[in-house]
Amino acid sequence: MLKLIVPDESLRLIAIDIDGTLLNPEFQISPTDLAALRRADGEGVEVILVTGRRHTFALPIAKQLGFDLWLITSNGAITRSLSGETFHRDLLPEATCRELVGTMQEFRGQTVLTFDRGAFDGGAGAIVIERLDELEGSIQRWLEKNMQYIRFVVPIEDALTSDPVQAMFCGPVGDMQRVLLSLERCGLPITVLRTEYPGRDLSIVDVLNAGCSKGHALERWAKYRGITHSQVMAIGDNYNDIEMLAFAGRPFIMGNASEELLGRGWKVTRSNAESGVAAAVEHVLYGKELLLNSADEGRRSEIGVSL
Repeated sequence: MLKLIVPDESLRLIAIDIDGTLLNPEFQISPTDLAALRRADGEGVEVILVTGRRHTFALPIAKQLGFDLWLITSNGAITRSLSGETFHRDLLPEATCRELVGTMQEFRGQTVLTFDRGAFDGGAGAIVIERLDELEGSIQRWLEKNMQYIRFVVPIEDALTSDPVQAMFCGPVGDMQRVLLSLERCGLPITVLRTEYPGRDLSIVDVLNAGCSKGHALERWAKYRGITHSQVMAIGDNYNDIEMLAFAGRPFIMGNASEELLGRGWKVTRSNAESGVAAAVEHVLYGKELLLNSADEGRRSEIGVSL
């Protein structure tokens, strides 16, 4: 059996993104990644999932791990256990969201509001949109999986009877670049995060309460647990992971990570198609080499990222 080569207290928390990181291109957790995380949990290292997904949408993935854990969801807005206990919520004020929607009139067909509604009410109305036509082409699969939670409200402002978790804008990368420019000019007290999938010409722009991010939520959780940033490992692949990776003392990015992340000098593990999560975890816990495949190695060398 492999032995830990560092004292247990040297690594106490592993924070892992879901899409593009823990999930492979077939949207599954590989048996190799699953075994590595179960081994880490068994050796007393806490695992926390940190994702842009809503809590309800992340639960089926978390349950596959087979051990108790907490989830930071909606890009840092909600921290909640697998069993439903809430540690922290950082909601977008209703008044701010109402002003935001009014400012972003041009993008109403690509606007999604999410609310923290769960098992007690079946989650109905957790997702609010005005119409489907402009969203179907970009996030069809997501819409199909979440249809039971969607409510259509026209105008969408009428859904703002309580503080939402966030507002989202979804669509082609070009459209979302214009969304980002508009948000930069709006002057509202908000956090803007983006997730891009160039191969699918898809960009998702999340608007959250000011100061809300994966990084802030992870820092809050680590402090509560009495864990220093040097005892935290984080693994991610996209722009919305940057604050989380910057906080962690041991940041790792996937071989399939966005170019901007690859250029920041963080350690690169294998891609999500090659069980990169397991490779990173075993590198830290057991000193195993980060052996990249030829494609990942080529991207790393091209940008000058070191191991």
